[in-house]
Amino acid sequence: MNQHNYAKLTIVETSDTHGQIFPILYGTNTYESIGLAKIATYIRHLRRTEENLLLIDNGDSIQGTPLTYHYVKKQSHLPNPVILTFNKLHYDAAIIGNHEFNYGLSTLKQSVSEAQFPILSANILNNQTKEPFFGKPYTIKILPEGIKVAILGLTTPYIPNWEKAEHIDGLEFEDAVESAKKWIPHIKENEQPDLFVVSYHGGFERNLKTGEPTEAVTGENQAYQLCQEVEGIDVLLTGHQHRLLADELNGVTIVQPGNSGVCMGQVDIEFTLDRDHKWKCLSKKASLVPVKEWKEDEEILRLILPYEEKTQNWLDQPIGRIQGDMIIKDPFLARIKEHPFIEFINQVQMEASNVDISNTALFSNHAIGLPTNVTMRDIVSNYIYPNTLTVLELTGQDIKDGLEKSATYFIVNENGEIAVNPQFIDPKPQHYNYDMWEGIQYTIDVGKPVGERIVSLMKNGETLDRKQKYHVVMNNYRATGGGNYSMYKGKKVIKEIQIDMTELLANYFSKYGTVKATVNDNWKVIQT
Repeated sequence: MNQHNYAKLTIVETSDTHGQIFPILYGTNTYESIGLAKIATYIRHLRRTEENLLLIDNGDSIQGTPLTYHYVKKQSHLPNPVILTFNKLHYDAAIIGNHEFNYGLSTLKQSVSEAQFPILSANILNNQTKEPFFGKPYTIKILPEGIKVAILGLTTPYIPNWEKAEHIDGLEFEDAVESAKKWIPHIKENEQPDLFVVSYHGGFERNLKTGEPTEAVTGENQAYQLCQEVEGIDVLLTGHQHRLLADELNGVTIVQPGNSGVCMGQVDIEFTLDRDHKWKCLSKKASLVPVKEWKEDEEILRLILPYEEKTQNWLDQPIGRIQGDMIIKDPFLARIKEHPFIEFINQVQMEASNVDISNTALFSNHAIGLPTNVTMRDIVSNYIYPNTLTVLELTGQDIKDGLEKSATYFIVNENGEIAVNPQFIDPKPQHYNYDMWEGIQYTIDVGKPVGERIVSLMKNGETLDRKQKYHVVMNNYRATGGGNYSMYKGKKVIKEIQIDMTELLANYFSKYGTVKATVNDNWKVIQT
């Protein structure tokens, strides 16, 4: 093939890196093959070997590790370490993800202003002007051969269901599919690109092969709908669900590279010139590139080391002691029989809010509870989200409905044993959507039908009155209905405690020094 009639483009996507730059797990401080420093080595390799490279981050980049938390709380006068890394690697574009809002709009705006590349989101609008809030809905890249590539940025519009109101003040979140249907024809007409890339911080709501829903179709994930309903997309970069996907759907090449920088998504594209001297796409191939084969880039490590060293010193600060055993040996057992760690979290929430009913979750199966000598590292490795607390006014019926929702976490498997409902594992682990309560007494019977599993519900030895109102403390994510807890949505907010839970936990140890590991067995999970 005549080389003047032929060209190649490599698109590399990172997504849901969640502040992971160094290849370590902060909870244990052990080496792990993840992170942007490893990605950097592969990117540098591609820049030497490929004629054309586009590098795009798909969102959820500036939140998620102790490094990013410590930066926001203690070092925000410095440049954002994630944006610093992206700038050094010469990213071509990045998308706003839902977790970009977790630290508030001023942190996000600072990140956007520091970026030496466009940060895109066509469907996050100024609620007054209805224009894209962050300025740029799309960007155009022209390759040396004259090939024109359009990149449209979209974000899951479900953010108001999770985020604190003040963090999204003045914003409107437009449906991602509607936004794509509006922008793609506009861009095609005005820019006439040879390749159209949509980078969407969202995932697939349906099975790619059968089209069957894999979750409640709420609008949180619309990638399947984008591929089926929106004309003109050549490549769809996705994320949010932390899945590993490289496929083709309805002629659209799709990719999703997991989380924490364990993989990169790659799309290799070949072009040829047609008789009218227009570039046409000849082939598209999606793949996943694991970072474990690549050594971390020393320049990136040196660049971020001042942030990392301060973070590590902070993490190693001793803050208190545990009397007894608060280690989680089996996360499943900790969810079917009350564990001292869960009781401790609920006790801290109740004291901080001055109410007597609380719920919380064991966020992930990597949480290991608290050792005898507790440091900040132990706190942040167990409590991994920058949550604050909200006190809602709920009826006894609301509490029962919330418990029934939590009870769907369990099934009886083919061996007749209690097991985790696969819907909480696949396509994305959602252990954080199973709550355990303090201040009430209840029994979940997994042998009963869904919706009828709360067979006993009491407070202070008396049946909980379904019509009476109670004050309940929970994290801000759950209080907005996050996790499809619709019974909490729009309920009266009694108070908000605007201090991060990690800080509240540290303050609790500052106050008491030593905490006893206890359980009062106020709930149980059975099977009849």
